[in-house]
Order: sequence, then structure tokens, then C-alpha cells
Amino acid sequence: MNKRGVLTIISGFSGAGKGTLVKELVKKYDYKLSISATTRAPRVGEEHGREYFFLTREEFQSMIEDNRLLEWAEYVGNYYGTPMSYVEEQLALGNHVILEIEIQGALKVKERCPDALLLFVTPPSAKTLEERLVGRGTEDMETINRRLARAVEEADSMKYYDYIIVNDKLELCVEETNAIIESERNRTVRRQDFIQQISEELKVFKEGE
Repeated sequence: MNKRGVLTIISGFSGAGKGTLVKELVKKYDYKLSISATTRAPRVGEEHGREYFFLTREEFQSMIEDNRLLEWAEYVGNYYGTPMSYVEEQLALGNHVILEIEIQGALKVKERCPDALLLFVTPPSAKTLEERLVGRGTEDMETINRRLARAVEEADSMKYYDYIIVNDKLELCVEETNAIIESERNRTVRRQDFIQQISEELKVFKEGE
């Protein structure tokens, strides 16, 4: 019997390394990234169903009305959201699906999908977070300070997540995250079909007493 995959929501502070963690999980363990839908036009080289599902505003609004999105938002005049059908299809195939989204979106998905696994990625200390943001060399100190101030607010929501993933050494972090997700797949609440199946099979032995 095919084990159903686990819908895993990954959030974390900017600079915590969650993007790199997700890339490694996809590369090493073939996790599936949820493909978002959007109403913006495709950029050069982008394909429908690969980078995004490119939809008209009418198509997207229809998905909202029909409750076919796990979460959605509007940015700079365009809609972005997570289609439930793709996620459900991959989970049914036994694939783990990752959503890398911010806290507000993560909590919305948890409301829709109570069995979703919420992981919050953080560096081992606030000092490490600051060093990583500065070390990227892509932003000025004003922007970095805004990100650190935002992290103070985000820390208040860490208690709503199922696990805290401390990203100190990337390789160990990837292994730990995969182990948590695989363990979650085997929780009894997720294996009710198997429990019923083997219980029925075992009745043969009792009948033969």
C-alpha cells in the first residue's frame, strides 16, 4: 500500500537558510515543490506547469470562489496562490510536498489542512542571523536592520509550528529535516488505512483457532 506523502510547510527568518534547505531536500530526496498559480505574464524561459500555473484573472478568481486554493494573496496587481489539486495529486502518489511560505500563509494552510507539518527554520543564535545577512553582501545595513526587526516579530509565531529546525550545519540540518518528515509519515493518525487492512488480515488467524 502506497504511503501518503506529507504536506510540509517551511517558514523561517530571512537569512536562516530555508531556501537552501529546501533545494537540498528536493535534490537529495526528490521532494516536490508546490507549484503556485499566478496571473502575471510568463517571463522568458518560463513554462506553464513548471515555474507557475499561468492563469487569467477570471480563472484565478474562479479558483478562489470554488475554494480550490490552499492560500492566496495579491501582490502588485497580480494574484498568487497555491492550487490544492496539484498538492493533493502529489501527496496521493506518496510524494512529500514542500511549501516555502511566510508565517501568515503557513497558518492559513494549517487551518485548511490540519495534518500539514509546520517547520520553522532558524540559525543557532541571533548573532549568527545578523552575520549571515551581512555576509550575503546583497543589502545595505538599513535593509538588514529592517529584516532583523521583522525577525523579532516573527519569533512570536514560532510557538505555532510543530518543529524548530536549527540550521547550523546544512548537511545535518537536511538529514534532521528529512528524518522528521519521514517519522511524521508513519504516525498512526496517518496510517489508519494500513491499520484497518492488517487488522482485517489478522482476523483470519483468530477465525482458525
